[in-house]
Amino acid sequence: MTDTPARLLTLLSLLQTPREWPGSELAERLQVSARTIRRDIDRLRELGYPVEATMGAVGGYRLVAGKAMPPLLLDDEEAVAIAVGLRAAAGSPVDGIEEASMRALAKLQQVLPARLRHRVGSLSAATVSLAGWAGATVDPEVLTVLAAGTAGHEKLRFGYLAADRAESRRLVEPHRLVTAGRRWYLVAYDADRADWRMFRVDRISEPQLTGARFAPRALPGDDPAAFVQQKLRGLQRSVEAVVTLQAPAEQITAKLGSSVLRVEPIDEHSCVVHTRADAMEWLAVRLAMLGCEFVVEEPDELREYLAELGARVSRSAGGLSRSSPRP
Repeated sequence: MTDTPARLLTLLSLLQTPREWPGSELAERLQVSARTIRRDIDRLRELGYPVEATMGAVGGYRLVAGKAMPPLLLDDEEAVAIAVGLRAAAGSPVDGIEEASMRALAKLQQVLPARLRHRVGSLSAATVSLAGWAGATVDPEVLTVLAAGTAGHEKLRFGYLAADRAESRRLVEPHRLVTAGRRWYLVAYDADRADWRMFRVDRISEPQLTGARFAPRALPGDDPAAFVQQKLRGLQRSVEAVVTLQAPAEQITAKLGSSVLRVEPIDEHSCVVHTRADAMEWLAVRLAMLGCEFVVEEPDELREYLAELGARVSRSAGGLSRSSPRP
């Protein structure tokens, strides 16, 4: 191989394999002399790639970890495997690597040959999630475009379906992708509304990079995660209650978990709990399942709902006679 740049790239690709390469084997692979291999190794070192050499009659070379990540040279199978893995991660993100995985996927999609993009798309199209095990479905292609716009400071245009089913077209300056549980949100500056907005990614359709660059704006509070959390809290119909329970404070705290706002022990057998839930129905069920007597001090709406629920349950239980067959 007489083309020096091509030979150096091939050599770097071989050295990225987790093994030690004897100089003679590298020379045979590249069809050059051992002396040429030594010169090429020196060139790679000059470029910043830490290549270690072992001494001995045969000698060998291997690429080790350095201060920076060298460019990965992947064959077709490796590129497809990584792309499919990153797309799968978009559907079930691992805490802490969501944004980085989307940036990596955006970079990989940009340079994948058409034949490999088709293979990745075919594999994704042939894969489904077990019903009931996944949250809202997010199209990895949509995430890829959003990540590319965010990383490149490029305006995006897309269709959006609001919670009330109203459809609209948006032109935004993407700021950051944020995950909350199994959902993705885009934090962006809405150009038409001249304000910051949060968009659920599973409600975004046909996103397009416009090619128009923008200077990044300062997000109020400078914390995308806190921005999303504040918006989500504003959408929730939170219910707070004060309840006296005939059970030890420690036991109730353990059972109610994060929904407990404050616990005030009365004695070793009872306590007053300040608690909260996103829905009246859920709070009533949680209290009924505690396995102890309780009195709702407030609000009145919770007492009324429990009375209605108790009457309905009693009617349902009374409708079963002893002679009725078991279901």
